[in-house]
Amino acid sequence: MHLVDIFAALLFACGLTVAQLNQLAVTAGLKYFGTAVDNPGLSNQAYMNIATNKNEFGQVTPANGQKWDSTERSQGQFSYTNGDAVTNRARQAGQILRCHALVWHSQLPTWVNNINGREAMTRVLQTHIQNVAGHYKGQCYAWDVVNEALEDNGAYRNSPMYRALGKDFIPIAFRAAAAADPAAKLYYNDYNIENPGAKYSEALNIVRNIKSSGARIDGVGLQAHFIVGQTPSLANLKTVLAGFAALVDEVAYTELDIRHPRLPASDADRQQQSRDYQTVAQACLDTPKCVGVTVWDFADQYSWVPQTFPGQGDACLWNNNLQKKPAYSGLVSLFSSVAASRASSTSSIRSTSSLTYVDVSRTASRPVSTTTSYITLTTQTPTITPRPSTTARGSTVTTRYGQCGGSNHVGPTKCASGSSCTSLNPWYFQCL
Repeated sequence: MHLVDIFAALLFACGLTVAQLNQLAVTAGLKYFGTAVDNPGLSNQAYMNIATNKNEFGQVTPANGQKWDSTERSQGQFSYTNGDAVTNRARQAGQILRCHALVWHSQLPTWVNNINGREAMTRVLQTHIQNVAGHYKGQCYAWDVVNEALEDNGAYRNSPMYRALGKDFIPIAFRAAAAADPAAKLYYNDYNIENPGAKYSEALNIVRNIKSSGARIDGVGLQAHFIVGQTPSLANLKTVLAGFAALVDEVAYTELDIRHPRLPASDADRQQQSRDYQTVAQACLDTPKCVGVTVWDFADQYSWVPQTFPGQGDACLWNNNLQKKPAYSGLVSLFSSVAASRASSTSSIRSTSSLTYVDVSRTASRPVSTTTSYITLTTQTPTITPRPSTTARGSTVTTRYGQCGGSNHVGPTKCASGSSCTSLNPWYFQCL
């Protein structure tokens, strides 16, 4: 039995009450569960205590500090103050860095809009990427090299880069990024590509074009900015992930948040939000090449949503007072269930010299690195709804938001008063 399986068994035996999101996500088979962090939050100590808790978030994305208007506001003059402030905190905490974003049509300094001609724009792109990716060389697990190149109808955005270079600006950027930071995974990142449609189809073409040009692309990031009750179905999410996974080495959900279209949200709305978060995480768990899930900040007070969509919001896992929502508990329940299933399926493990494969249908035989680090269990009383006890401990009732059924479930099937056992998918029933 490998370390990750031993840990999963320990969590299962303890009722999974002390585990946190990244702990459970890794034990369930992901590389990380992460969050974006922006500079305004760095001075909020209570917020940062959560953001830098590796048990909660194993990965961090600097939300804005590495973008063009922050790193090269004036041509040829580079500043990394904002980006370094976030990356340094993440490195100190031992968290994985997803770096973001080298080329984007938005948050561009005005001087970029005045660059004309293929040669001039090529030099600008190469110089910018060489300097920014070069500054962070060796620190980033992955780079979002090109961000949001497409309109929602699948057409290319009329960005300064596209006007000067056409579609060629994308492989030019990827070649420059590969040269500047060779060890980093190179991603194309976009939103509204999580459902089949014109934008998804053109994003597939972007990947094909990069590869046919001889440039390297390693992954596709699906931002996953969703609306409660309108999140794509599990089947559609998995279909799209599989489409990208057929072309690249890995995929990830990179900016997940699920906003309420009306505020204040009702209890029913919050329960639906929890189910929607679970659906997205389940799609990643069911896709072997999906390496992780990143939320686009974890606290409502730092969410981008209210300013962009007035009257909407509460999209994150923690509220404005840094209290966990049902969506948090729902993810803990999901990851706990998968972790427990993996722990109970060690008899099906097939070992190779470097990888362990677990025959659990809901994890799609996800490979697990044998170099997984030890994770320290804490005795601190959690603020989440307690996880249900296992049958080995004699409990017969599952608390609200706990698992009450599904494939491979071996715990209680009766819900506590005030909730009922609801099927979310064939593998996971939850007390809601």
